[in-house]
Amino acid sequence: MSLLSKHVFLASTCLVATLTLASEALAREQIRIVGSSTVFPFSTRVAEQFGKTTKFKTPVVESTGTGGGIKLFCGGVGETHPDIANASRRIKESEVKTCAGNGITAITEVKIGFDGIAIANSKKSPRIKLNLRDIFLALAKEVPVNGKLTANPHKTWKEVNPELPATQIRVLGPPPTSGTRDAFVELAMEGGCKTFPEIAAIKDEKQFKAVCQTLREDGAYVEAGENDNLIVQKLSADISSIGVFGYSFLEQNLDNIQGSIVGGQEPTLENISSGKYPISRSLFVYIKNAHVGTVPGIKEFVDEFTSDRAWGEEGYLTDKGLIPLPASERSKYRQDAISMKKLEMK
Repeated sequence: MSLLSKHVFLASTCLVATLTLASEALAREQIRIVGSSTVFPFSTRVAEQFGKTTKFKTPVVESTGTGGGIKLFCGGVGETHPDIANASRRIKESEVKTCAGNGITAITEVKIGFDGIAIANSKKSPRIKLNLRDIFLALAKEVPVNGKLTANPHKTWKEVNPELPATQIRVLGPPPTSGTRDAFVELAMEGGCKTFPEIAAIKDEKQFKAVCQTLREDGAYVEAGENDNLIVQKLSADISSIGVFGYSFLEQNLDNIQGSIVGGQEPTLENISSGKYPISRSLFVYIKNAHVGTVPGIKEFVDEFTSDRAWGEEGYLTDKGLIPLPASERSKYRQDAISMKKLEMK
């Protein structure tokens, strides 16, 4: 075969493969979204609205975790692979390379807002000041004692830190099925855990996460259900307890409860948006551009997600606890979404 014939053959093969992948994607008429459990309620809410108000089918949203979702997303192009990935952190450069190796060379990144987890108590009690180390030592199932991991012996906050009150440790928080719980253990618990060199040195990721993210089960942490409003109500009756819930519930109940100072920062909209408040993070969605125009409704779904009625300061996603981006950032990411701007890692 001549050199020219080889080039023609290779070009034809690539064209056939591309058309095949496109036709595979076209065979599916419903958007598939995977990823972060924290972003899950936001994507689900937009999907429900999208299904009710457009001609397109309601997208399928799966809670697989950020890492698992991006792995599925980067698996390839075509009907069997997701169209959009939710993420509670920015995609890693190594993940972008994996995507590229599987034929996904164009991804659009959209930062959708911020997530803030409040730690609060009744206004009838003194406001508490904590750092992430205090939170870990108070609530972890096992903590370092004389260099060895031991069942958590701390009964009062003063035993955790002499500067804290001598009240019993009793924290009302969400169950394992909650995205708020995920954010709390990842940001607060793991953040405090990393302050211990002997734990930070653990190489096995599963073991590290087991140590850092496992909450105690002896009554100090009380699973109070998925309803954050219920936790807020219980704090009014139990003034010695502390609650863990989304920032929006704190903001709506400031007459009765107060946010704890964490790492020297108050849980305010400004501090969460700027990243100063330590139990906060940016949230993202990633769009597979190769599926746009083949799987019906992707551009329209993204348009709904980035509309002021959804992610704006008074949008319906704020009712789900989303902290909106500043107006200038919303404008920037909406333009990126509309034009399906290709992600470039910096």
